[in-house]
Amino acid sequence: MKIVVTGSLGHIGKPLTQALVQKGHSVTVISSKAERQAEIEALGAIAAIGTMEDAHFLTETFKGNDIVYTMVTLNSDSDFDKDIDVVAVLSQIGNNYKQAIQESGIKRVIHLSSIGAHMKKGNGMLAFHYRIEQTLNQLPEDVSIKFMRPVGFYYNMFAFIPTIKSQNAIISNYGGDEKEPWVSPLDIAEVIAEEIEKPFNGREIRYIASDEVSPNEVAQTLGEAIGQADLKWLAIPDEQFKNNLIAIGMNPQTARGFMEMNGSRRGGVLYEDYARNKPTLSKTRLVDFAKQFAAVYRQQ
Repeated sequence: MKIVVTGSLGHIGKPLTQALVQKGHSVTVISSKAERQAEIEALGAIAAIGTMEDAHFLTETFKGNDIVYTMVTLNSDSDFDKDIDVVAVLSQIGNNYKQAIQESGIKRVIHLSSIGAHMKKGNGMLAFHYRIEQTLNQLPEDVSIKFMRPVGFYYNMFAFIPTIKSQNAIISNYGGDEKEPWVSPLDIAEVIAEEIEKPFNGREIRYIASDEVSPNEVAQTLGEAIGQADLKWLAIPDEQFKNNLIAIGMNPQTARGFMEMNGSRRGGVLYEDYARNKPTLSKTRLVDFAKQFAAVYRQQ
């Protein structure tokens, strides 16, 4: 099949592209960086250089393909840009995808959504996933869409490193012994590659998770991996957490979004739909990721 992969060669895009090429598919990878072209072609894929913000470019790139894999992202520095409404910008990319899918005639779509996409409000930074799912659901019924809803990515734990080094603690506005799911991008790529080759039937949702562990278990596992067995996870009040993010330069609106998102993890509110539709856990456990975490920790 002819497949378009958006998101360049990121944590999911690269292993997904490799898997699809190995399966014999013709893969076009969209990247905003021209310097990525050689790397994309080295994997046996076709490079399409352009941006998610350009609906016409997306339309032309999608034309003639069988399936498109869509995802939205911004540069990580965007969280610290006080002139950007991150949720609004990402939501607009969803509108661009809708336009491109409709105008290009694509009938099969796999969209990378997220945990929390079932929530109209109360999910903070994840609000754009709800908006985009609603936008894509406005496409004609003959467009089949698989919404992939991964849980929290393991690599988000790298954000814990500064306070681990300075205070020997992971600090957030939630914590305790209540288990929550986490996922490896490699497992996400594997599931998406699997779903691409399965039949498409209308609108479907699939959650993706690799392990279920509590904040205290995360601290224990990461602490053991880096040789700090006394590492603790500390839960602080919402406003203190938000103000800490603002103090390091984060856009106040974005900081509030992270505060609200983490707050929805308390009591499992964020995970209510996940709990009703629990997936089989994929293979990469937290102890596996902890080895990677330790390597990165020692380099910083």
